[in-house]
Amino acid sequence: MVQGIIGVKAAAGHEDRAILTVRRIVVDEGSAGQRLDNFLLRELKGVPKTHVYRVIRSGEVRINKGRAAADTRLALGDEVRVPPVRMAAPKSDAAVPPREFGVLCEDDHLLAIDKPAGVAVHGGSGVSFGVIEQLRRARPQARFLELVHRLDKETSGVLLLAKKRSALTALQDQFRQRGTVKVYAALVQGAWAEERRLIDVPLLKTLDAKGERHVRAVQEGHDEARRSITLVRVGRRFAQHTLLEVTLKTGRTHQIRVHLAHCGHPIVGDPKYGDFAANREMARGHHRFARMFLHARHLAFDHPATGTRVALDAPLPPECHDLLESL
Repeated sequence: MVQGIIGVKAAAGHEDRAILTVRRIVVDEGSAGQRLDNFLLRELKGVPKTHVYRVIRSGEVRINKGRAAADTRLALGDEVRVPPVRMAAPKSDAAVPPREFGVLCEDDHLLAIDKPAGVAVHGGSGVSFGVIEQLRRARPQARFLELVHRLDKETSGVLLLAKKRSALTALQDQFRQRGTVKVYAALVQGAWAEERRLIDVPLLKTLDAKGERHVRAVQEGHDEARRSITLVRVGRRFAQHTLLEVTLKTGRTHQIRVHLAHCGHPIVGDPKYGDFAANREMARGHHRFARMFLHARHLAFDHPATGTRVALDAPLPPECHDLLESL
């Protein structure tokens, strides 16, 4: 339920939208449990991320008439006050090319795909479109299709989507309550110590001057940091690298990438937290490996309708397999 008026300004050669009045949005089942910042980024498509966070910090955004932080979780029936903002005109759907992805599992309730590296899961932050927009274009008959969780653009592997609102809320509840099992394959620089199997280091998410997310490991006791737990097992050793099997116990932004880099073993090809000189050598040398070696290889969860345990596996992409063979 939305209250408010959307005005349209059309000047010569320029179109954008201005929301002229305050909007009050009542949270429905599809948004319940979502973080406030992610909710607003979806509602205010075209508004720069930095501006969204600015209006939250200023107190202009209210939940049930009270101030709220960016990481506040919305509850069913909450009323969110959204202040007047100016948004870019929405892009035509025609600009989004339809695309299907490798299907790992599909029924009337859910869709699981094998996402390739280099494809964002959704548009935003300088990305015109992603997996969800392309799938919707490829499946115009689909009445409902939403991302259950997210993978970084550079990460490949199992990605889960919901085809019904009831499935979306049930699956997201499992992710929040840690009822899922998420296992990744990560190739890191150096020799990982066999005895190092647990990383329990808080993570702090910040924004840089361009509004891009950046996460760093901090000491315990930091007020704004969140506890983050990663389990690590050595899968295979090479002369200068180690293939790790990484299991997430919490699902923080960039958690695996930051935790492994914090331990002195950045992921091969990581463009944000990695060893940039080593990445260049890997991309330009005889390996010709120009992506990040992080792959969501396994996801287990309870089916949202039947309760049956579902276990999905995505094999290593050919380029990752070939790199391991060359090492």
